[in-house]
Amino acid sequence: MTTNIEIARKIAEVNCPLSRESVHALAEIVVCKKYRKGEIVLKAGEVCKAMLFIEKGLLRQFYYKYDKDLTEHIGYENGMIICIESYFKQEPTRLMVETLEPSVVWELPKAQIEELASKYDDIEQLYRKFIEHSLIESQIKADALRFEPAHERYNKLLRLHPEILKRAPLVYIASLLQMTPETLSRVRSSLL
Repeated sequence: MTTNIEIARKIAEVNCPLSRESVHALAEIVVCKKYRKGEIVLKAGEVCKAMLFIEKGLLRQFYYKYDKDLTEHIGYENGMIICIESYFKQEPTRLMVETLEPSVVWELPKAQIEELASKYDDIEQLYRKFIEHSLIESQIKADALRFEPAHERYNKLLRLHPEILKRAPLVYIASLLQMTPETLSRVRSSLL
């Protein structure tokens, strides 16, 4: 099993170098959670109180609109999941997070990471990088949906996140790309 120190080093390695002291401080606040496939990590109506770093597994962020299940984001190893509006406003979210595979997730609680960010410049930089990454990913997705045809959205996902295409069910990939499963099948077959 991965220790808190090892995961703090991993988080820093993936995102932003940290001093030894900062790694130890981060290790003090991270909380390991293990989930089976299909478990709900965050329900609609709950407040997002932590950023989630994925050590192992595949998680899906989604919501319901007109009783239809729509995928907003899929994250996997070394990725982060955050319901950003709920997290910053500390208000109930409309989004849900579920596991698509057995998963090991490390929570970085909001109050503690913000306290560390006020004490350590490198943790403040790490925290900013998490938020920047989340905002950039959201903007890339929004721009793709606004400006790109289906085959370009699929190719971008293939280029940027091939793990999602290998591991996520097609129905969730289609939803993530805002296309029907039939359109996704046509796009995939046109590329063969």
